[in-house]
Parts: sequence; C-alpha cells; structure tokens
Amino acid sequence: MNKFVPIAVAASALGVSASTLRRWEASGKLVPSRTQGGQRRYDLATLRPESNHALAWRRTIAYARVSSNDQKEDLERQKQVLELYCASQGWTFDVIADLGSGMNYHKKGLKRLLDSILDGQVGRLVLTHKDRLLRFGAELVFAVCQAREVEVVIINRGEDTSFEEDLASDVLEIITVFSARLYGSRSHRNRKLIEGVRQAVREAQC
Repeated sequence: MNKFVPIAVAASALGVSASTLRRWEASGKLVPSRTQGGQRRYDLATLRPESNHALAWRRTIAYARVSSNDQKEDLERQKQVLELYCASQGWTFDVIADLGSGMNYHKKGLKRLLDSILDGQVGRLVLTHKDRLLRFGAELVFAVCQAREVEVVIINRGEDTSFEEDLASDVLEIITVFSARLYGSRSHRNRKLIEGVRQAVREAQC
C-alpha cells in the first residue's frame, strides 16, 4: 500500500528543500497529488532512492576544465571525450566547460555545477580526470555528491596527460598571489627570490 506524505517529509526523503519541490512541480518534473483541501501529498515509495523513479529525470552533467587560454585545444578534446562517452552510455547530458585554475573556487561553471547539485537537479557528474574538477578539494565536492545521491563517473582514473602543465600554471598563480603581497613592501631580495621561482617553473614547463 502506498504511503503519501506531506511536502516536508518528501523533501527530507530526497535531501532537498521544500522550495525545490515546489519548483519541480512548477516545471512538471515531480508533480504531487493533492488532498481535498489542496495540500500536496507525495508517494513515499517513489521517492526512495532504491526505486529510482524520483531520481531518473535528474540531469547528467559533464564537466571540463583547463587552466589557461593556450590550453583551449585541450578543452575541446576533453569536451569531445565527455560527449562521446555520455552518448555511448545513452545518457542525456549537458556539458559545462571552465577556463581557470584548478585552485580557483569561483569559476562560473564550477559555481553553476555546485548550485545544480545542491538544488537536486543533478543525478550524475562525469569527468575525464578527477583533477579537472579541482586541484585540491575535489573530495569535498564528491562528498557533497554522495550526500545528494549524485553518481560520479571518472572516465580515466590514471594521471591526467596535462597534469604537469596544469600544475605549473597553478603554481604560477600561487606565486602571483604572494608576489602581490611582497612587492613594494619587502626587500629586493624577496623580489629576486620570487622571480627565480617563476623562472624555474617556466623552465619545467618547457
């Protein structure tokens, strides 16, 4: 026998807010039954994760990222790999692409991805490599995915082919941040040290 529950209980079962359920109803994604008094009622059996009914419509998001403009060709390759993989699995999907450091937590695409996950709109996240998401902190995002019952698919769990180049770009970003803090208020020795580290990183890239 089906058990119908009010919106607060349904929201808790899905791990989303009541306002999210109202938006889903308005968009036609999850329409509840109504009592004679007009109160929303949800079939608890279809909301449970093991049924997969309530989660089946959620989006698959493929996420691609590179650190700098001169890596745009690699970004296109990532997108092609993601598109071919998702298509081969028969998934309907969207691609979010970012241009920015793996240590930048304010990238537009990343913020849009996290907002969609927290809003309960995403059922699957697909990456070519773990480091494409973030250089440090990817595990925290994966923990959020687990809490929201989002499947994480990493196509290649080996080392990213652009790892060294990307890491060098991230290191240069760190140097730039510290340079801004040291320049003008410290000795010529500090400036010389920073320039030396910069040069070493550039040589490593070559």
